[in-house]
Amino acid sequence: MKNISRGLCFTGLLAGFISFASAATMTMTGMISDSECGASHAKMTAGHPGMTDRACALACVKAGAKYVFVSDGKVYQIGNQNQPDLAKEAGDNVSLTGDVNGQTITVSKVTMARKK
Repeated sequence: MKNISRGLCFTGLLAGFISFASAATMTMTGMISDSECGASHAKMTAGHPGMTDRACALACVKAGAKYVFVSDGKVYQIGNQNQPDLAKEAGDNVSLTGDVNGQTITVSKVTMARKK
């Protein structure tokens, strides 16, 4: 019985280590958007003259969508939706730092992207 318990404990620790090890801290440039619009706010802003990407993202999140991060055409889910800089920089091009695990980012830092 002890060996079975030890084996299960070891397996749990190993699985936790593997999932922790697979997350990589990265800094990427892209846009904070929402899960409803994804990579483009064009449909929403076309139907609402004067609406900005920022206003669109905030409205979609208020209506129940989640913040996402779009970089090089790829849409990443954001694991920590309560990160304060998400609302502050919604719709803007940013430099985002966080732990990337598959298609999900846990955001640690968001700053405005430098203009070229």
